[in-house]
Amino acid sequence: MSKFKLNEDKLFSFFVYFLITVITILVALPLVYVLGGSLAPRSEFVTRNFFLIPKEISLDAYKYLFNSSEFLNALKNSIIITGIGTFINMLFTTLMAYGLSKRWLVGRSIINFMVLFTMLFSGGMIPLYLIVNNLGLLDSYWSIWLVGAISPFYLIVMRGLFGNIPDELEEAAKMDGCGEWRLLFSIALPLARPAMATFTIFYIVSHWNSYFDAILYLHDQDKMPLQVLLRRLIIMEEDFFDPHIADIAFSQAVPLAAIIITIVPLIIIFPFFQKYFNKGFLLGSVKD
Repeated sequence: MSKFKLNEDKLFSFFVYFLITVITILVALPLVYVLGGSLAPRSEFVTRNFFLIPKEISLDAYKYLFNSSEFLNALKNSIIITGIGTFINMLFTTLMAYGLSKRWLVGRSIINFMVLFTMLFSGGMIPLYLIVNNLGLLDSYWSIWLVGAISPFYLIVMRGLFGNIPDELEEAAKMDGCGEWRLLFSIALPLARPAMATFTIFYIVSHWNSYFDAILYLHDQDKMPLQVLLRRLIIMEEDFFDPHIADIAFSQAVPLAAIIITIVPLIIIFPFFQKYFNKGFLLGSVKD
């Protein structure tokens, strides 16, 4: 019986490792292809139908992009949208979650119901566009920042986390002269650090990958973020490229290089938040 159990465990372990290996290869293969293609010269795309590792290394595609004022402007726009947008998200989400965690708050149950309702049901794209238009926010970054200023799901999780703070701890802090703002910054926020780090990275990814909101609310091409420009590169819109540098511009290496530049900031940022990732989601999931 024990020998059968041992063989069964080995078979299960083999299956798990095999499955993980296959999934890893499937996930890594597109990234390796994009990275290899971004470093390949135009001639290699002509002579080889598919390759992962180029025979020659060329940085012409990256040089072309970083010499493009339009690309650099889109990169700057994405940094502005992501930086300010994430700050607004975390500020509003944290303050509202902390307020709703207080049982003495008048109308708390009604507001909580409204938050939950907006998570389950949406008014739709057209009503939202009309609201943004009537507020005069079209063609402004505020249309992107304010529309998604608070994620109901993140708010509910953080509210549960703040609600888990023992009442005795708050009472002891108040006896020492702490007000609500001091409680928030000295007690609540340090305890919520894992959740805040987790939701910060999610908000960063959401803003950095913002595409649909940009094309819906922004009309000025000079305000478009990197993802909108990336689409133009992928479908090879000729008005982006300099016709005098056709050998570089119309090779497939340019859009592949743009993809690498787009994902590198997220790859750099994520390890700093990884240790909080799992813990941040579990902290606020037990108690209201």
